[in-house]
Amino acid sequence: MKITILGTGTSTGVPQIGCQCAVCTSSDPRDRRLRCSALFETEKTTLLVDCGPDFREQMLHIGMRKAIDACLITHEHYDHVGGIDDLRPFSYLKKLTLYADSYSARHLRERLPYCLVRNVYPGVPQLQLEEVKPHDHFTLGDVEVTVLQVMHGQLPILGYRIGDVGYITDMKTMPETELELLQDLKLLIVNGLRQEPHPTHQTIDEAIQLSRRLGSPTTYIIHMSHHAGLHAETDAQLPEGIHLAWDFMTLEV
Repeated sequence: MKITILGTGTSTGVPQIGCQCAVCTSSDPRDRRLRCSALFETEKTTLLVDCGPDFREQMLHIGMRKAIDACLITHEHYDHVGGIDDLRPFSYLKKLTLYADSYSARHLRERLPYCLVRNVYPGVPQLQLEEVKPHDHFTLGDVEVTVLQVMHGQLPILGYRIGDVGYITDMKTMPETELELLQDLKLLIVNGLRQEPHPTHQTIDEAIQLSRRLGSPTTYIIHMSHHAGLHAETDAQLPEGIHLAWDFMTLEV
């Protein structure tokens, strides 16, 4: 399985508009962080996780031409769903299914009724919503997917186990019930906003602790703000096997 990390930034992205800090003015391309999303590809199946406002730019950057078979939504916050309208080039030949929990599905129908409730004119994205719940397990093409529930502050949101890869973003805490679903991972991709505590997101140290608890041999940290520091400096301080991800990096599992 090939994984392309399309974006590693928090809701504001990095550089943050108007900021002149060392990270936001860095010339290191690894310090440019588009909103979080990832592409999972096998020979038969292509899955997108989240579709934020930078989706169009991300697709143009990687020269995406192949079909997307499904999109897994973690939650309905704008930085994770703001690019859904741009899925239209990937839904001409057949409807593209979005998988989301009932809370996110309801909000998406309210925001995008023209493509999720009714098709009112030619050219709108041909999408359908499939509601899922924690611990659902299903197969998309040749990829097995298990749905997890984590807490984004007080908001329950979804994480996913995709094959032997765990993908979790915007998490503050994880219920004990979910840990069993993440055993024997080959790769963990998980959020770590910054060094200082935050009420709704993990810190980088909390991401490290989760990685160790799960025994993941390799972990990449995503959903970082400019407060996470310069990539080169912060990454050098991380324990063995744990790294900061960067936009458009690819991983093989």
